[in-house]
Amino acid sequence: MSALPPLREVIARHGLSASKALGQNFLLDEHLLDRIAAIPGSLDGHDVLEVGPGPGGLTRALLRAGATVTAIEMDRRCLPALAELEAAFPGKLTVIEGDAMKIDPATLFAGPYHIVANLPYNVGTALFVGWLSGEAWPPRWSSLTLMFQEEVARRIVAEPDTSAFGRLAVLAQWRAHPRLAMKVHRSAFTPPPKVMSAIIHVEPAQAPAGVSMRVLERVSEAAFGQRRKMLRQSLKGVAGALDALTSLGIDPQRRAETLSVDEFVAIAKVLSVKP
Repeated sequence: MSALPPLREVIARHGLSASKALGQNFLLDEHLLDRIAAIPGSLDGHDVLEVGPGPGGLTRALLRAGATVTAIEMDRRCLPALAELEAAFPGKLTVIEGDAMKIDPATLFAGPYHIVANLPYNVGTALFVGWLSGEAWPPRWSSLTLMFQEEVARRIVAEPDTSAFGRLAVLAQWRAHPRLAMKVHRSAFTPPPKVMSAIIHVEPAQAPAGVSMRVLERVSEAAFGQRRKMLRQSLKGVAGALDALTSLGIDPQRRAETLSVDEFVAIAKVLSVKP
């Protein structure tokens, strides 16, 4: 690799500024970026998907770690800066101009891959849920290492009977192991966002047998859609759900946040075998 100019110089030379509409906040501390790239473990020789690389700060760190990176970027202003990285790391970086919400990562790789990204705030949760969804499991991705607003990160790893526990925790924890890997202070970004950030690392786990992801999504969405109400009210629109509570010995007067992930899985399992 040839010597690369500082990220601030790249941003200034290409006239880049973070777009609020695209949920952008640039991370420029290369030491911090190297630490983020190390969270999944050794990436040397591995395929990595990055979403929203912007001027390429995290992309540099991933390439330095030996990864072969496919980056999806919808901001055309950033493409010239990313093209410079392609030239500096021949054959190691592919940049796709497009919307990651409309691209299935599995179509981009022949084998397993990691996803590492400083996700745009405005689509981060939707992308995350999409990568966790689907009936087929284990997924093609080997791990997810993703930057979120700290509030969202805490919802992903939340325990039952806490205010942060909700649908996102259930979907993340029922067949995967998420952990809060690192906090990132707002001052590390340009421009600084109004909130703190955190990085979540997720590895797939064994999926419970006989549980439909679609059913679990429906149950958790209904339960937490009216989280202040008792389950007998919030789940009455889900066919068979109240009978499932009775068969499992779950008090219908409980509220959604008091159930464990295992209890949500048990409800979904009962409903998954119904005609």
